[in-house]
Amino acid sequence: MFFSRLFRQSVIRGSIVDLRKRHHVYDEDSVSFDILLHDTDTVAGMCDLRFGYTWELYYAGNIGYRIHEPYRGHRYAYYACRLLLEQAYEQYGMNELYITCSPDNIASKKTIEKLGAVFVAEEDVPPAHWLYKRGETKKRIYKIFLP
Repeated sequence: MFFSRLFRQSVIRGSIVDLRKRHHVYDEDSVSFDILLHDTDTVAGMCDLRFGYTWELYYAGNIGYRIHEPYRGHRYAYYACRLLLEQAYEQYGMNELYITCSPDNIASKKTIEKLGAVFVAEEDVPPAHWLYKRGETKKRIYKIFLP
Protein backbone atom coordinates (compact mmCIF):
# COMPACT_ATOMS: atom_id res chain seq x y z
CA MET A 1 0.00 0.00 0.00
CA PHE A 2 1.93 3.06 1.20
CA PHE A 3 5.22 1.22 1.47
CA SER A 4 5.57 0.83 -2.29
CA ARG A 5 5.67 4.64 -2.63
CA LEU A 6 7.28 5.31 0.69
CA PHE A 7 10.29 7.57 0.75
CA ARG A 8 11.91 6.88 -2.58
CA GLN A 9 15.08 8.42 -1.20
CA SER A 10 16.97 6.48 1.45
CA VAL A 11 18.14 9.62 3.31
CA ILE A 12 16.01 12.62 4.22
CA ARG A 13 18.23 15.58 5.00
CA GLY A 14 17.55 18.19 7.64
CA SER A 15 19.64 20.96 9.14
CA ILE A 16 20.33 19.30 12.52
CA VAL A 17 19.60 15.63 11.87
CA ASP A 18 19.11 13.40 8.84
CA LEU A 19 16.89 10.34 8.59
CA ARG A 20 18.20 7.16 6.94
CA LYS A 21 15.65 4.50 6.07
CA ARG A 22 16.35 1.40 8.17
CA HIS A 23 13.86 -1.27 7.33
CA HIS A 24 10.21 -2.06 7.15
CA VAL A 25 8.57 -2.54 10.58
CA TYR A 26 5.23 -3.79 11.92
CA ASP A 27 3.54 -4.21 8.55
CA GLU A 28 3.37 -2.65 5.12
CA ASP A 29 2.07 0.64 6.53
CA SER A 30 5.12 1.86 8.44
CA VAL A 31 8.77 2.65 7.96
CA SER A 32 11.68 3.01 10.35
CA PHE A 33 14.63 5.39 10.22
CA ASP A 34 17.93 5.89 11.97
CA ILE A 35 18.28 9.44 13.27
CA LEU A 36 21.73 10.60 12.19
CA LEU A 37 23.58 13.69 13.28
CA HIS A 38 23.53 15.92 10.20
CA ASP A 39 26.03 14.95 7.51
CA THR A 40 27.51 12.11 9.58
CA ASP A 41 26.97 8.39 10.08
CA THR A 42 26.53 8.89 13.84
CA VAL A 43 23.26 7.24 14.90
CA ALA A 44 21.62 9.27 17.68
CA GLY A 45 18.42 7.23 17.75
CA MET A 46 15.59 5.89 15.66
CA CYS A 47 12.09 6.88 14.63
CA ASP A 48 9.23 5.56 12.59
CA LEU A 49 6.17 6.75 10.75
CA ARG A 50 3.05 4.59 10.88
CA PHE A 51 0.17 5.04 8.47
CA GLY A 52 -3.52 4.70 9.21
CA TYR A 53 -5.97 5.56 11.93
CA THR A 54 -6.56 2.35 13.85
CA TRP A 55 -7.28 1.74 17.54
CA GLU A 56 -3.68 0.48 17.87
CA LEU A 57 -2.24 3.70 16.48
CA TYR A 58 -4.52 5.81 18.67
CA TYR A 59 -2.45 4.54 21.63
CA ALA A 60 0.90 4.01 19.87
CA GLY A 61 0.81 7.09 17.63
CA ASN A 62 1.59 7.60 13.97
CA ILE A 63 5.09 8.67 14.97
CA GLY A 64 7.41 6.91 17.36
CA TYR A 65 10.96 7.84 18.35
CA ARG A 66 13.78 6.95 20.69
CA ILE A 67 17.01 8.83 21.29
CA HIS A 68 20.03 6.93 22.58
CA GLU A 69 21.07 8.10 26.04
CA PRO A 70 24.36 9.85 25.11
CA TYR A 71 22.46 12.05 22.62
CA ARG A 72 19.52 13.11 24.79
CA GLY A 73 18.94 16.76 25.63
CA HIS A 74 19.72 18.17 22.18
CA ARG A 75 16.18 18.14 20.70
CA TYR A 76 17.13 15.51 18.12
CA ALA A 77 13.70 13.85 18.52
CA TYR A 78 12.03 17.17 17.76
CA TYR A 79 14.08 17.72 14.59
CA ALA A 80 13.50 14.13 13.44
CA CYS A 81 9.75 14.48 14.00
CA ARG A 82 9.69 17.73 12.01
CA LEU A 83 11.19 15.83 9.05
CA LEU A 84 8.64 13.03 9.45
CA LEU A 85 5.76 15.51 9.63
CA GLU A 86 6.92 17.23 6.43
CA GLN A 87 7.09 13.88 4.64
CA ALA A 88 3.71 12.76 6.01
CA TYR A 89 2.08 15.90 4.64
CA GLU A 90 4.00 16.47 1.41
CA GLN A 91 4.40 12.88 0.25
CA TYR A 92 1.23 11.28 1.60
CA GLY A 93 -1.28 14.05 2.10
CA MET A 94 -1.79 13.29 5.78
CA ASN A 95 -3.64 16.20 7.37
CA GLU A 96 -3.52 14.96 10.94
CA LEU A 97 -1.86 12.30 13.01
CA TYR A 98 -1.57 11.01 16.55
CA ILE A 99 1.55 11.14 18.67
CA THR A 100 1.67 9.72 22.18
CA CYS A 101 3.89 9.36 25.21
CA SER A 102 3.83 7.77 28.63
CA PRO A 103 2.68 10.23 31.33
CA ASP A 104 6.01 10.03 33.18
CA ASN A 105 8.11 10.75 30.07
CA ILE A 106 8.60 14.49 30.56
CA ALA A 107 11.16 14.86 27.74
CA SER A 108 8.80 13.28 25.22
CA LYS A 109 5.90 15.40 26.46
CA LYS A 110 8.01 18.53 25.88
CA THR A 111 8.97 17.34 22.38
CA ILE A 112 5.34 16.68 21.47
CA GLU A 113 4.17 20.03 22.78
CA LYS A 114 7.01 21.84 20.96
CA LEU A 115 5.73 20.20 17.76
CA GLY A 116 2.43 22.03 18.30
CA ALA A 117 0.38 18.95 19.12
CA VAL A 118 -2.98 19.33 20.83
CA PHE A 119 -3.63 17.25 23.96
CA VAL A 120 -6.56 14.86 23.45
CA ALA A 121 -6.64 12.66 26.56
CA GLU A 122 -4.73 10.55 29.02
CA GLU A 123 -6.04 7.02 28.71
CA ASP A 124 -5.50 3.50 29.96
CA VAL A 125 -4.01 1.27 27.28
CA PRO A 126 -6.28 -1.73 26.62
CA PRO A 127 -4.81 -5.04 27.86
CA ALA A 128 -4.99 -6.51 24.33
CA HIS A 129 -2.68 -3.80 22.95
CA TRP A 130 1.01 -4.60 22.29
CA LEU A 131 2.05 -1.55 24.34
CA TYR A 132 0.27 -2.94 27.40
CA LYS A 133 2.02 -6.26 26.91
CA ARG A 134 5.38 -4.50 27.20
CA GLY A 135 4.35 -2.67 30.37
CA GLU A 136 2.97 0.63 29.03
CA THR A 137 -0.44 0.90 30.68
CA LYS A 138 -1.21 4.64 30.28
CA LYS A 139 -0.68 7.03 27.40
CA ARG A 140 -1.01 10.76 26.87
CA ILE A 141 -2.55 11.13 23.44
CA TYR A 142 -2.01 14.19 21.25
CA LYS A 143 -3.11 15.12 17.77
CA ILE A 144 -1.10 17.12 15.26
CA PHE A 145 -2.84 18.95 12.45
CA LEU A 146 -0.78 19.47 9.28
CA PRO A 147 0.58 21.54 7.61
